[in-house]
Amino acid sequence: MEKIITFEEFTKVDLRVGTIIEVKNFPEARNPAYQLIIDFGALGIKKSSAQITTLYAKEDLLHRQIVAVVNFPKKQIGKFMSECLVVGAVKERDVFLLHPEKPVKNGSVVV
Repeated sequence: MEKIITFEEFTKVDLRVGTIIEVKNFPEARNPAYQLIIDFGALGIKKSSAQITTLYAKEDLLHRQIVAVVNFPKKQIGKFMSECLVVGAVKERDVFLLHPEKPVKNGSVVV
């Protein structure tokens, strides 16, 4: 276990479900990555960079629901501005995207 946090600290992390509506290659990234455009419903459309090219083809990501942190500050990655952090489970160097078991409304809160 890394660091113990309080429940109040955890509640500051805004995890939401969104649907990937566009996937682009990101050749400028240091490590192989995609640029993702994600629909979070009432929260709007947000962009993210994700190093998931070894496990996911672009066409497999389109229309897929994912979980992301939506309240981090924006991060400049080359010429791309990432607006959220897509979350996944890491096994060795591969990232397996976390997603709801059944379709839910975009923008749904993850608790």
